[in-house]
Amino acid sequence: MNPAYATVDHVFNVPLDHCAPGGPDIEVFAREVVDPARAGERLPWLLYLQGGPGGKSPRPSAGSPGWLPQALKTHRVLLLDQRGTGRSTQVTARSAARFASPAQLAAHLCHFRADAVVADAELIRRQLCGDQPWETLGQSYGGFITLTYLSQAPEGLRACYVTGGLPGLTATADDVYARTYPRVRDRVLDFYARYPDDAPRLRKIADLLAATEVRLPNGDRLTTRRLRTLGLALGMGDGFERIHWLLDESLDPAGELSDTFLHQVMALTGFTDNPLFAVMQETLYGQGAGSSGWAASRALADLPEFAEDADPLLLTGEMIYPWMFRDITGLRPFVDAADLLADRADWPPLYDPRRLAANQVPLSAIVYHDDMYVDAALSLRTAREVGGTRVWITNEWEHDGVTASGGRVLARLMDLAADRA
Repeated sequence: MNPAYATVDHVFNVPLDHCAPGGPDIEVFAREVVDPARAGERLPWLLYLQGGPGGKSPRPSAGSPGWLPQALKTHRVLLLDQRGTGRSTQVTARSAARFASPAQLAAHLCHFRADAVVADAELIRRQLCGDQPWETLGQSYGGFITLTYLSQAPEGLRACYVTGGLPGLTATADDVYARTYPRVRDRVLDFYARYPDDAPRLRKIADLLAATEVRLPNGDRLTTRRLRTLGLALGMGDGFERIHWLLDESLDPAGELSDTFLHQVMALTGFTDNPLFAVMQETLYGQGAGSSGWAASRALADLPEFAEDADPLLLTGEMIYPWMFRDITGLRPFVDAADLLADRADWPPLYDPRRLAANQVPLSAIVYHDDMYVDAALSLRTAREVGGTRVWITNEWEHDGVTASGGRVLARLMDLAADRA
């Protein structure tokens, strides 16, 4: 039987700092995927830009990810493990602990934003495609990278597709979290409306954690604030069910937290595989307009409905808080460097509004009306500010619609960019 996909692994040496190419190099890994029946054909390239930050590209299997079979009808796909992730030279707790000082680690981490990913992509494109431009599919944070790509190297792009990831071009971290917390609150209340028994169950677990010291299998203490970060999953199409079934097995017959529950909470909230998600989260909004100063944490302090003793207990979303770097084993080596990044005020801009306004590269984007992670109003404002943009607004899917739709989202975005819809 023929394999579902033909794949070729690529490893590229790239400068850690593209502005100082004589310095140290790192490796960037990418997997080429093609329909075996078309492996010998000269097909256009589609570069996949994963969400995150800190997420590696999906590993292909039969029919997965859901958009891949659609893409392979017409394209040769490159699944990029962005620098610091997957099989690229990784940023991990272990590698972070090797740095001599927090300042050195923070300086290293500054080279893992979208501008560096774009520079990597351009180096890779020239090796694989020569002077030919390619197309990109940017999911979530991958859409943020897309707008940086259009700002810095539009000559490398033939067309761009963005799914749930048009960023506010001038939005600060404070702007983002002022909009995000109300959406998270509404999503949690919708979750409780679907599963009414889960609200008192979560409250019971939180009360137990406040009264008793509970340890996760790796020794970390499970606190209410760590418990609440499970809400990160609620923005995905299956998020309600994932949390519900986790809570369904949370208590054993003696009324204590089950080993199954503790193990799953440790895995879901530990950042072992993707510490960059936590470390770089607020740097996404750094544009030389002041430091983030732990914006999500400051905003939370002014929201009494999110208090830990409030009833119902509100979960949090993809916000990152300074306590995480002290409480979570996988993040502790980053603690002081994370503070330095939060204090940095001179981040280089990621977007060029003038260049984007004059953009002529076809850009089609889906905006999920009820997206918990990316504000739809900011996305629509950006769509108006970027030339060559066609946007599709829907509430049919959540943030993972490009995969959950089985290729329908990607197919329509390709039609939009080609002026076929």
